[in-house]
Amino acid sequence: MKLTQGLRMAFASILSNKLRTILSMLGILIGVATVIALVAMGEGSSKQVEQQVSALGTNLLSVTITGRGTDTTLSQEDAMKLGDIAGIDGVSPVVSSSASVKFEKTSVNVTVDGITPEYANVNDFQVQSGRFISDMDNLNKIRVALIGVTTADDLFGSDDPVGKVILINGQRYTIVGLMEAKGSSLAGSNDEKVLIPLTVAQRQFNSAGVRTVYVKTSSMDVMDAVTASITTTLTEQFRGDSDSFRVFNQQDAMDTLNSVNETMSTMLVGVAAISLVVGGIGIMNIMLVSVTERTREIGIRKSLGAKRRDVLFQFLVESMAISALGGLLGILLGYLSSIIIGEVMDTPTAVETNVVLYVFAFSAFVGVLFGLFPAYKAAGLKPVDALRHD
Repeated sequence: MKLTQGLRMAFASILSNKLRTILSMLGILIGVATVIALVAMGEGSSKQVEQQVSALGTNLLSVTITGRGTDTTLSQEDAMKLGDIAGIDGVSPVVSSSASVKFEKTSVNVTVDGITPEYANVNDFQVQSGRFISDMDNLNKIRVALIGVTTADDLFGSDDPVGKVILINGQRYTIVGLMEAKGSSLAGSNDEKVLIPLTVAQRQFNSAGVRTVYVKTSSMDVMDAVTASITTTLTEQFRGDSDSFRVFNQQDAMDTLNSVNETMSTMLVGVAAISLVVGGIGIMNIMLVSVTERTREIGIRKSLGAKRRDVLFQFLVESMAISALGGLLGILLGYLSSIIIGEVMDTPTAVETNVVLYVFAFSAFVGVLFGLFPAYKAAGLKPVDALRHD
């Protein structure tokens, strides 16, 4: 029997029982769609994390001071001395706190960071209007502020905030600059914050030192060496207590989060793959029913010269076609589901082409695997016994 003839006979048999074919491929369809949707969510989350970390700078380190005994902070002078370490391009000490920011009758709770001018270079923050915090602001403890675009929109709407006066925990501050949109990072939104001079923040929030220091390295290549040098310096600073601080690497954070995403995606895909197996069992069941219903047909074909491999091929093609068609429809549903999920949950999704190909190949393989037994059963029928079948 020619290949094209076998394919035509197989598809004719599938189309003769449309409802049964549709029901038998549902398990494969749902399984494929679920796998694609889940992987799309995982890939989208990974890319979002990469974008956030890239926006912060993969050559950025953050040092968090937890303290030792009565020494719970680092002085600004000691923080700036970290800049003497080889491989460091900039150091930005920060005092941070949540505060109430008010303009006229509108009030919002946002993060307020006390910073130095180095903050702009180290954290890649720029202003779109007005100016940045200056050394004179810190030296003279002038109450000026930079405002993020989201906070500015909450307080002023479309009006230009530069020059306006706001209250931070009841204290008057003049806005001298509006920051460029920065988006969200691992620590939250960078646009929902207010920046003020470090010395003013220390007085405003009763902080004698700093608890956070951002360090910008010259390149990714020196990241490990700089981390080791900072660890050594701070260990000496806190008299041998290495638990008094944490050195946080943005790239390590990205790797960790991606690893978690991959683990979760693998687990979810494993669960979703079970439905493919269940769908395969459904196909095998339907094919066994089909063999029983078509026993006389098989007997007639064999008596007319059809070989064992011809019958085997026909039933395998039927099984694989049902599974592959379910896989194709599942891919379309998976694409559609990923788009809907992205819109409804406001989360990015990304469907990788190689994942689609793997899932489709697996769905076709399931059809072959679970179609083998019914196909062998059909091929093994003897013409005489088959023709006697009622």
